Amino acid sequence: MFTGLVEEVGQIRVCQKRGDGLSLTIKASHILSDLAIGDSVAIDGVCLTVEKFTSFDFSVQAVGETVSRTTLGHKSVGDNVNLERAMQAKSRFGGHFVQGHVDGVASILNIEKRDPGYWLTVRLPEDLVRFVVEKGSITLDGLSLTVAKIESANISVAIIPHTWNMTTLQHKKVGQKINVEVDILAKYINNFLQPYKNTSGLSLDKLSELGF
Repeated sequence: MFTGLVEEVGQIRVCQKRGDGLSLTIKASHILSDLAIGDSVAIDGVCLTVEKFTSFDFSVQAVGETVSRTTLGHKSVGDNVNLERAMQAKSRFGGHFVQGHVDGVASILNIEKRDPGYWLTVRLPEDLVRFVVEKGSITLDGLSLTVAKIESANISVAIIPHTWNMTTLQHKKVGQKINVEVDILAKYINNFLQPYKNTSGLSLDKLSELGF
């Protein structure tokens, strides 16, 4: 589990295809201070397991399913990626619950400078729109962000200067793809309500059946 608060930006040193999967070695510094084999690290919002590490980099493997559902398959040596270690129970919880399980890939439609920060608009896959609400949380490339505006499948977020300067967002261009993870609470609620989606509505009795 992660918070969506990126700790540092790493750089891909090795990027090799392994069948349908991918082997990555990433240069880092800060997160290596207490890293161990088997630890989880979110790489652009994708939860992967550390297989080995040195004093200046670490290596992970991504299976074919992960590569096909994220932007990892388009990465190459020299690319920068957002990095976050799994959260600790004793730590402050500053973002929102992020699993590192990417739900889909969005396209960047617009990047606008709005002092003091930036305004980013992306187009979501249609099947993810129902999980997003204004002022709710969304994860883009591992960043916990608040939805500022929704227009159909287009969602906008405001980026403060610190987030812009300390993550890979500053290098993004219109037309590029970005990993999306919607709020897990929204996914659970949607799942709970599925048996009732074809009914005329939810009565108090039906809500009681759901445990509300």
